[in-house]
Amino acid sequence: MACVPADQFEAFVATCAFGGLRLGEAAALKVSDIDFMRQEIDVQRQVQRADGGQVELRPPKYGSERTVHIPRQLVETPAEHVRLFVPGDDPDRWMWPGQNGNPWHQNTVGYYWRKTREMAGVGYHLHDLRHFYASGLIAAGCDVVTVQRALGHSSASVTLNTYSHLWPDASDRTRKAAESSTSKLLRASGTKQAPDQGL
Repeated sequence: MACVPADQFEAFVATCAFGGLRLGEAAALKVSDIDFMRQEIDVQRQVQRADGGQVELRPPKYGSERTVHIPRQLVETPAEHVRLFVPGDDPDRWMWPGQNGNPWHQNTVGYYWRKTREMAGVGYHLHDLRHFYASGLIAAGCDVVTVQRALGHSSASVTLNTYSHLWPDASDRTRKAAESSTSKLLRASGTKQAPDQGL
């Protein structure tokens, strides 16, 4: 198997890291699944490698068909990928076309990922990109249900069981709220010290 040029794999990695897609979901994307104007990805299927080496298309895990809202920067990467590496004008052509008219699958992506990892000198698993995406949503203040829907988890409890340690606890929220009100008061009074509250 020839090593894929780095430029072709870049869009795949970006989709996993900044869209939170599972490997099979990203591999099964068609050009028509990405709405470049609305900045959305429709996750409708996944690729699975069945017994005997056959490539199968199945619904996403746990019925997790969903629309993922993506940043403008992520739109630009797959758009450029399509322009350079996905010839034709059929909107239903695969984003990452493989052999015999099939999309990439786990073995193909796994091979490319190992080569990329070796070149970068890191030990991360591809699935770690999904965790990176989830942690970014949580750090930005997204609630449990929002993160659940973005990741396509079967329930909010699955999301909590995996990522509860990343959400701020009560002491963190109290501290943040106090810092916010203190900052507003200090800006309004024009002083660096809080006023005497007579306590």
